[in-house]
Amino acid sequence: MSMSDPLGDMLTRIRNGQSARKSVVSSPASRLRANVLEVLQREGYIRGFSQDDVRAGVAEIKIELKYSEGEPVIKEIKRVSTPGRRVYSKIKDLPRVYNGLGIAILSTPRGVMSDNEARAANVGGEVLCQVF
Repeated sequence: MSMSDPLGDMLTRIRNGQSARKSVVSSPASRLRANVLEVLQREGYIRGFSQDDVRAGVAEIKIELKYSEGEPVIKEIKRVSTPGRRVYSKIKDLPRVYNGLGIAILSTPRGVMSDNEARAANVGGEVLCQVF
């Protein structure tokens, strides 16, 4: 059976893993998921991730979660644009998450990037999720 929202599934796995104080969670691999994880790693929300082959044609991503003084670094991670309701934003209308303390992750014509990188590149796109 196919999944209707693979990115939302990965974000939920991260959220659940941190509430259960897991050090590593796994998710099926895809290019979009890997790009979002690269942004999360660059911004310091996760330790890292690695892609492993389970069997021929099936890959899995292991996500290393990050904690600070026993508390999860990610306080809130929320999907904005869903398969049923896409949310696009121009550069001047990009949302500020918690007045700049959090980030929004966007899918732009130049690739997946954070809202700060999108402002610097002067490009808008689809708002995938918000992280604080």
